[in-house]
Amino acid sequence: MTETATPRTPRAPKGTGVLAGSDGARHARILGVGGYRPERVVPNSELVERIDSSDEWIRERSGIVTRRFAARDESVVDMAEHAARDALAAAGIDPSQLGAVVVASVTHLMVTPGAAPMLADRLGVQCAAFDISAACAGYCYGISVASDMVRGGSAEYVLVVGVEKLSDFTDFDDRGSAFIFGDGAGAAVVGPSDTPGIGPTVWGSAGDKWQAIQQRDPFVDGDGAPLQDRPVLTMAGQTVFRWAVWGMAPVAREAIEKAGITIDDLDAFIPHQANMRIIDAMIKQLGLPADIPVARDIAETANTSAASIPLATERMLREGVAPHGGLALQIGFGAGLVYAAQVVVLP
Repeated sequence: MTETATPRTPRAPKGTGVLAGSDGARHARILGVGGYRPERVVPNSELVERIDSSDEWIRERSGIVTRRFAARDESVVDMAEHAARDALAAAGIDPSQLGAVVVASVTHLMVTPGAAPMLADRLGVQCAAFDISAACAGYCYGISVASDMVRGGSAEYVLVVGVEKLSDFTDFDDRGSAFIFGDGAGAAVVGPSDTPGIGPTVWGSAGDKWQAIQQRDPFVDGDGAPLQDRPVLTMAGQTVFRWAVWGMAPVAREAIEKAGITIDDLDAFIPHQANMRIIDAMIKQLGLPADIPVARDIAETANTSAASIPLATERMLREGVAPHGGLALQIGFGAGLVYAAQVVVLP
């Protein structure tokens, strides 16, 4: 016979104690960026035979000329460390000053531990560390979270890394996606600022379109047994193209409006490097003035998902295409489907 538990009367609060709040910075900004591109350069000519294509067809369809592939034994954490150290040096921040490490990636091969605590250990720190799985929007998600942490007082300096090894998940026999992806890492250090340096983030998701970009198979079969082959990515190109062009332009406009500026105030436009035709179409939809530099890193780096925006940012600053201290609109969008955009002051 089961006994019935006697209900307990909730205890009254002990007193009038009030929790202490966190004192954060009034504003946050990106203090420095870094990037890492693997050594191996892979031209279109290495991929065309298996997909019965041509270099010209790939260039016309995507704008991609080359991409970088990581070495076989080179991991997401390895690439993230390179980019992170460059970003820390550019920001003039010692790793010991970090309050958090945030890694955006969908290609870290372990469910646990995450890439972020492993990276933090490489840097010699034991701060808060966690991963974000938001695919191509992951870096912009990370910048928003880092800004909130700095202003909320939970961290003074936050390292944000976008890193992918997409060559591990590419079907090189799929004519629609074999040529799209590349590997690399980009990083930024976010810290306190006397003036606004990261505008309000406009972000969201369209989960009803999740099938547009997806992992073709789970890591286990229907009976729970591990698959012999690593799952690969598949993409409905036209669906993604239409969503990106028609759906993301309004998001970009809203980010500009919420930042309190006009499109003419921008010094750079840094969209996710998904496809050159998408970039060109977004420029047209936004009515972007012709004198505003636009990131086109995709030509030599391909689509590196979460790494694409910080890699493009690092290149624009290093090559003098975008001005230090200028205003840049950055927008990420991809698998999920998820998106995020914000206007930032370039370091």
